[in-house]
Amino acid sequence: MKVTIVIPLKADNAYIRETLARLKEIDYPDYEILVLPDAPYSWGDSAQVIPTGAVGPAAKRDTALEHARGEIVAFLDDDTFPAHDWLKNSTKYFADARVAAIGGPAVTPATDSLLQQASGGVYTSLLGGGNYAYRYLPKQTKEVDDYPTCNLLVRRSVMQQLGGFDTTFWPGEDTKLCLDIVKLGMKIVYAPDVVVYHHRRPLFGGHLKQVRSYALHRGYFVKRFPETSLRPSYFLPTLLVAGLLVGAVIAFLVPGFAPLYAAGIALYLLAVFASAAMVSTALSLSPSPGGKGRRLGLTILVTLGIIATHLVYGIWFVLGLLAPRLSEEQED
Repeated sequence: MKVTIVIPLKADNAYIRETLARLKEIDYPDYEILVLPDAPYSWGDSAQVIPTGAVGPAAKRDTALEHARGEIVAFLDDDTFPAHDWLKNSTKYFADARVAAIGGPAVTPATDSLLQQASGGVYTSLLGGGNYAYRYLPKQTKEVDDYPTCNLLVRRSVMQQLGGFDTTFWPGEDTKLCLDIVKLGMKIVYAPDVVVYHHRRPLFGGHLKQVRSYALHRGYFVKRFPETSLRPSYFLPTLLVAGLLVGAVIAFLVPGFAPLYAAGIALYLLAVFASAAMVSTALSLSPSPGGKGRRLGLTILVTLGIIATHLVYGIWFVLGLLAPRLSEEQED
């Protein structure tokens, strides 16, 4: 089963060079690599390069479909690299003809900086990633109906049947694609052994900018695609923000309520800290002098990151709900 690996990007960077080097080492006999930058560039014989001009990732992936020769199209981001057995493990799931797509975890590399590790810690934590932490750490095999394209493999015949991605959305084109697959009556399987490593955006700026974009689109998708976006978990950060604001007003107007409000905040902070501590312990940082201090620093950063993620997501989710449409400026 031939696989076409597709990597959209804007321009050359250190991460794509790492990705291409790692792809040379994977254990699989038959694959090709298509890299789609804005402008022509050469990475030697590592990949076929298809310049696309300044278009979005979804349009780049659609362009790749015109050149793909594999039965399976494997989508990666330019800041990911695969485990050695990534393709070998993934193709076995396609033995089931009802399986249209496979998604696997995108694990934070141990070599990432402390701030990047903290970002990954937020996503893998119980109170940060919540029900979706399986996207960042291997969990149990299951069927899903929404999965990101940083590690998504799809039958080319299904992509052709659907006409590729809906380029109206970014991010969110993967959510729409997965919804279209499910509507075909086919399956998307989460496979914990189909692993890639994904360099995170560091806390706080890059991470929160990404969270803002995710929240804006998810709020908008609640109206457009409620089948996979109208879910209680997506509303929880907004309920937290509303509770903080309403509680503060009540505590100001009713002094007797202030201790109860303060106790609620204290319990929330304690739960967040406990969640962050569990993640920091599980990240398997290499032992070294000052290792405990590093774990404590990571715990504090993840704690602050979870809180900031809740607040930013909660606010921008509402803005997405209220938006009549998403402009290009909002998508950036």
